[in-house]
Amino acid sequence: MKMKYDKVAVGGTFDFLHDGHRAILSKAFEIGKTVQIGIVSDKMNLKKDSAGIQPLEDRKNILKEFLKEKDWWERTELKVIFDPVGPAAEDEDLEAIVVSEETRPGAEKINELREEKNLDSLNIIEIPLVLADDGKPISSIRIRYGEIDGRGNVLKDEKKISDYG
Repeated sequence: MKMKYDKVAVGGTFDFLHDGHRAILSKAFEIGKTVQIGIVSDKMNLKKDSAGIQPLEDRKNILKEFLKEKDWWERTELKVIFDPVGPAAEDEDLEAIVVSEETRPGAEKINELREEKNLDSLNIIEIPLVLADDGKPISSIRIRYGEIDGRGNVLKDEKKISDYG
C-alpha cells in the first residue's frame, strides 16, 4: 500500500488509551510512512480536567505497547510535548496532521505558526469523533469517572442505582 505522506503528526495526552485514540492513530499510520506522535508532558498545564491523569511514563508505555502490537513502533517518532503545538510548528518534514473535530483548532494554530516561519501548511485530516454506546464521544475524562470503558461501553454506576433503591 502506497502511503500518501512521508511524515504526519498526531498529538494528545493519550490518557486511558481508548478507541478514539486508536482511530486517530490508525488513520495516521494508514496515510503516513512515519508518524510523529506528540504525547503531552505531565508538566504541561492542561486546560481540560486533568485530575487523575495517568503519569507520563505509564501513558508512554501503554501507547508503546499498542504501537508494537500493531507493528507501527518502527514507524513512530514519539515526542514529549510541553505546549499545545510541540515540534509540529517547526518540523519541516511534516506534511499532514490528523485531528478530531475537538482538536482541529490546535492544528489550525500550528499552521498559523508554520506560516509565520515560512513553512508549508500541514494538510489537516479530520476524523469523526468515536462515540460510546450512549451516543456521546469516548473520552479519557469519561473513562476516568467510570462512565464508560475504553471501548465505549457504558458502565453501570452502582452509586446512582443505589440512590434510587
